[in-house]
Amino acid sequence: MSPFDEHVATRRSAGLFDFSFMGLYEFFGLEALARMQSRDLSQLSPGQIAYSLLLNADGSVFNDATIWNMDGQRWWLFTGRPGDIGWIRARADARDRTGEHAILALQGPHSGRILARLTGEEIVRNLRYFRFAQANEMFVARLGYSGELGYELLVSKAEGSRLRQSLLDAGRPEGLSECSFEAANSLRIESGYVLFDREIDGRANPRELGLENLVSNRRRFEASRRLVGFEITNDPTGEEHLPVQVTSECFSPTLGMRIALGFAAPDARTGDPVRLDNGRAARVAPLPFYDRDKKRPRIAPL
Repeated sequence: MSPFDEHVATRRSAGLFDFSFMGLYEFFGLEALARMQSRDLSQLSPGQIAYSLLLNADGSVFNDATIWNMDGQRWWLFTGRPGDIGWIRARADARDRTGEHAILALQGPHSGRILARLTGEEIVRNLRYFRFAQANEMFVARLGYSGELGYELLVSKAEGSRLRQSLLDAGRPEGLSECSFEAANSLRIESGYVLFDREIDGRANPRELGLENLVSNRRRFEASRRLVGFEITNDPTGEEHLPVQVTSECFSPTLGMRIALGFAAPDARTGDPVRLDNGRAARVAPLPFYDRDKKRPRIAPL
C-alpha cells in the first residue's frame, strides 16, 4: 500500500505502526524527574500517563515526552528520539532502557475491536485515554500519534514479531494495514501534533508551540512567533507580507490538499494570506486540521 492508502486506512479502519525506535528512560523516585519536565506529576496515579515537555534552562523545549507512573516509585519516560539519555542524565539519574521492548502502535476507529481479540473485551472497555494496563506480559496504553482512537503496545523485544503477527491476524477482518512513518507523519500533521527537530526546533518555547497548558508552574514565556497551520492554495493572494516558517508539510488525504505546520507572527489570524519561502501561496489555518474538538481519541472503543 502507498502512504496515502495507509493514511486513509488508519482514518477509516486501523493502522499498525512500529515505534520500537522510541527512547525509554526509567526513573526511581519522582523528585529529579519532576524538576526536568513541565507537569505537576504529584497527582498522577499508578497506571496513568502524562504528556509533558522537557525544558532547557532558558525555557525552550528540548523534546516532548510521555511519562508513565508504573507503581508510584518507578517511572517511565518515553521520547520519540532515541539518544536523549545524555541530556536526561545531565539533569537526573536515569536508566536507559531504549531498545529493550517492541513498541507497536495500533491506531484507528477499529483498533479497540482488534485489540479485544487479543486481550478480551474487559480491558479494552475499561481502559481510559492516557491510561495503561498490563495484559499478561504486554503493556497496553491508550494513546497515540494519529488523532484517532488508538493504543501503544509494549512487549519484550523477543516477542515483538509474534505480537505483530497476532495483531495482523486479528485485524484482517477489520482492514488493518501495516503503515510507514510517512503515513504516521501525515496523520500527525493533520492532527496538529509537533515533532522533534521540526516544530520542536531547540528554540521554540511552550507558548510558541501552543503547549503552554502543559506547564504546571506559573512561569511565563514570551512569544515572538506561534505555531499555526497553513493551507497551501497556490491561488493569487492579496497581502503576503507575513513572515512565516514552514516546519512540516504533506498532502492531506482527508482535506484533499497540501497542508503544513509552521510559525507565523503572534498576531497572525485565520485566513491571512501568506507567501511561503519557496514562493507558493497559502493561508493561515487553525489547528488541528482534523477533529478540531479532539473527540476521536476519546470515542467508545467497542
